[in-house]
Amino acid sequence: MGTLEEAREEFSKDLYATELSGAEIDEIGENYAKCSMKLTDKHRNAYGGIMGGAIYTLADFAFAVASNFGKEYATVSVVGQASFMSAPKGDILYAEADLIKDGRSNCFYEVKITDDTGRIAAVVSFNGAHVSKKI
Repeated sequence: MGTLEEAREEFSKDLYATELSGAEIDEIGENYAKCSMKLTDKHRNAYGGIMGGAIYTLADFAFAVASNFGKEYATVSVVGQASFMSAPKGDILYAEADLIKDGRSNCFYEVKITDDTGRIAAVVSFNGAHVSKKI
């Protein structure tokens, strides 16, 4: 397992998540990542709420970090299913990605999205496939 700075450097190439959406890596661990996104007007929909796509982007980024960083192989998402629980009310979203099950060729992660008030915004489940090399 590498350092937090190494993870940030590696995933800085994910420009959609990092530059356009503002996702950041806060913590890493074995098969775990915590990421955050400071909410701005660019994350809002026409009615003033946070776009589901912004929430999903943060979840997908946390899954990518947790399932790929420090691994000899790459993991790609095969299925991602989001259950939106409530509208975020805070200024920051957090995504915590945890491994549920890891197999020889597939894995399953759950990503919990909360805001800085502690409100659960979404839970996103990811099925991933391990591929033979980094792509």
